[in-house]
Amino acid sequence: MTADQGRPAAVAKVQEDNERVRVTEYRFAPGAETTWHVHQWDYVVVPQTDGQLLLENPDGSEGRAILTKGLSYYRPAGVEHNVINAGAAELVFIEVEMKAHPIAAT
Repeated sequence: MTADQGRPAAVAKVQEDNERVRVTEYRFAPGAETTWHVHQWDYVVVPQTDGQLLLENPDGSEGRAILTKGLSYYRPAGVEHNVINAGAAELVFIEVEMKAHPIAAT
């Protein structure tokens, strides 16, 4: 993990949070970050804008993700990272976290 880079914070707005899902809109100014976090549940990201993310990983490595408006992607629970807007424009996406729940027996 890297030290605090003095980046602005991404703005998170929870749109829905119940026993099955949490839906959050994230808005990133250029250079803004989420800060370090671990995903508790499987999740889907739905980009609302095109953009590029810098992903910092716990082992010190970095990756890039190109986001295309409307092209969703899935990640499993347990992902740990810091997410940074690596572009020059605002980046917006919706994150849908799928909370674990038992399947009813029939």
